[in-house]
Amino acid sequence: MPASSKRVTAADVARALGLSRATVGFVLNNTPGQTIPEKTRQRVLAEAERLGYRPNHAAQALRRGNTRLVMLLMPDWPVETSLAGFLDEVSFRLDQAGYTLVTYTRRAGDRARPLWETLHPDVVLGLGELDEVSVRSAKVSGAKVVLTQSIADSALTAAGARLQVRHLYERGHRRLAFALPEDRRLAELAATRCEAARRAAAELGLPPLDVRSLAAGDDTAARAVRQWRDAGITGVLAYNDFIAALAVGAAVRAGIGVPTSLAVIGHDDAPFGQAFVPALSSVRMGIGELARYVADLALHGLGHTGTAPAPLVPDFRIVHRESS
Repeated sequence: MPASSKRVTAADVARALGLSRATVGFVLNNTPGQTIPEKTRQRVLAEAERLGYRPNHAAQALRRGNTRLVMLLMPDWPVETSLAGFLDEVSFRLDQAGYTLVTYTRRAGDRARPLWETLHPDVVLGLGELDEVSVRSAKVSGAKVVLTQSIADSALTAAGARLQVRHLYERGHRRLAFALPEDRRLAELAATRCEAARRAAAELGLPPLDVRSLAAGDDTAARAVRQWRDAGITGVLAYNDFIAALAVGAAVRAGIGVPTSLAVIGHDDAPFGQAFVPALSSVRMGIGELARYVADLALHGLGHTGTAPAPLVPDFRIVHRESS
């Protein structure tokens, strides 16, 4: 039959077969409790296939009263290794309960209508704060629950930074620096980690941290390592492993020994850190624990569990390698 951009509906199948729309609807929706002859059922299925009928999932969801979708509202962060692992684990846990995870990043100045108004998820789960307008919009769109859980707060960011400070302090380093990313999307999270490191250093009686931003593709890292060397800095806490790699690479190129003259420790324990030369010391976070907690928050909101999961701070631990 000629190609057409018009969506084939159950009414089209019924018209082609000379059957009632109700009969065709019962077959296509596999409605229980109906006594439709098997021969008729097979005719309906064959004609639906011939015409190119595809179910309207949105309409089916409207009839059921749910879409089996959980929307995770993401901060405007780059999807790095740790975040990708987190999303994989949340998705897996929700899938086991019969739900599909949809991620949605809202950015300042977005002009498009919110995605929840199109997909009508059962739950909108925010990893950051949702403003009142967004909360109302999500609820009007049909979300049964709107949950907010910040993962950029001090509880989740301070623990790793404090471990970084302690790790270098225990190895005899007393003049420390903190290396920030230049990516503005990470500014809030990076500032929180840096402030936690400042406080940890002050508690140990150390001088104020020398804080600098590093970026790929320019000479910020090269300048920073030379200035740290000249200032007597012997230990660098990096926002993450990518920034740690920039610092280590710049130091090696400048002839500054790592870790003999400059020890460096990253954060997040990215897989490439083990293959880097020298291998990067880092902080490993129990990302699976956090992912399961976030998934369980959504499932609790959907009524799958009787009690809300207890708030948690994931386990953090040092992975000691060559760079420190």
